[in-house]
Amino acid sequence: MKHSKTIFFSLLVALLFSSAAPEHEDWGFFGHQRINRMAVFTLPPDMIVFYKKNIEYITKHAIDPDKRRYIAPQEAPRHYIDLDHYGKIPFDNVPRRWNNALAKFTDLYVVTTNNDTLHLFGNDQMRYTKDSITINGDAVKRVFQKDSIKISTDRYVDFVKKNIANQFYELDWFISQDSLDTLFQTNYFAPNCNVAFAKDYLSNYGIVPWHLEKMLYRLTLAFKEVDEAKILKYSAEIGHYIGDAHVPLHTTENYNGQLTNQVGIHGFWESRLPELFADNYNYFVGKSQYIDRTNPYFWGIVLNSHALLDSVLLIEKDLTNTMPSDLKYCYETRGTQTIRTYCQEFSNAYHKRLEGMVEKQMRNAILSIGSVWRTAWVNAGQPDLRKLSSEMTDLEEEQINLEERKIKGRQHEN
Repeated sequence: MKHSKTIFFSLLVALLFSSAAPEHEDWGFFGHQRINRMAVFTLPPDMIVFYKKNIEYITKHAIDPDKRRYIAPQEAPRHYIDLDHYGKIPFDNVPRRWNNALAKFTDLYVVTTNNDTLHLFGNDQMRYTKDSITINGDAVKRVFQKDSIKISTDRYVDFVKKNIANQFYELDWFISQDSLDTLFQTNYFAPNCNVAFAKDYLSNYGIVPWHLEKMLYRLTLAFKEVDEAKILKYSAEIGHYIGDAHVPLHTTENYNGQLTNQVGIHGFWESRLPELFADNYNYFVGKSQYIDRTNPYFWGIVLNSHALLDSVLLIEKDLTNTMPSDLKYCYETRGTQTIRTYCQEFSNAYHKRLEGMVEKQMRNAILSIGSVWRTAWVNAGQPDLRKLSSEMTDLEEEQINLEERKIKGRQHEN
């Protein structure tokens, strides 16, 4: 009986993926497409008919955010968060709410009428608590004739929400001098400053848990509007970001082992191992669930991923030190190219020592995606998806601006 179940499972997996398996050169896309595809089968009856009908779109467009990294300056930070930049688990110094985090990790500058640039406000010049923010520094002395000033945290967070958050995806963030006078209850800025602007540091270290909340909001709104094109677009794309959040190397500044002499480990863990072993994984993860509190849920994903990081790095390091060097890298021909990759023997040993970590993270991502889709649908009032009858086509895809721009934040791998 067990053998027959194994045969049935293998045939089913082959059927599910036969029309969607990527070409060999797209190893980085392999996992995202498979995860999105299998998430469809976690959905309740009122959702699954619509999603199964559009499963090819959901699968194919799982990789759209990666394509966009090279043409949109704001895209790259959405795929990761360098948690270790902020200290150690549980990273309590990082506000979980978006506006609070932006408030804490954004600097304010003003250019005076004398063309002096004053660094008015920044993380290295303030003491940030739940209730108040105390600011010091030379700019404070010049503007307020005091060694320090204190404002309420709530007031500053509200200022950030109204004046900065809505500019986050713009290249430059300008702030009116009048709004600064209102914030600090002074009349200094309007007559004495030519311009005021802000710069954040969150983008340098990734924003994936906060961006997941943004994407959930967009998907929920799409369901409320019963907008088929947007439902599918945001479903496919939030699946990509959730998949990224389940990769331990998307939670560290040492994202490709470059800080520990392990360059290439990112693609090894995320791409090479699924390439070799994913056809034997069990993708039947059960039914999606409604998520009551999405903010701690998204943070839980990245914190759990980060907790696996030491094993990801230390096991690879140990194998490198104990296995013969000629068993680590091999050369393979793919199409017309010969590439260096991790040998089968080294990959087998690493995969075994990880004790199912890659499979578990893929399974967790599948269930998370289905649960987020379901949560958005429920929060939108459970609209009748039977009204959406036509399959999406490539003609309805988002038109992307092809003008090349500098990527904002680090360019992660897939």
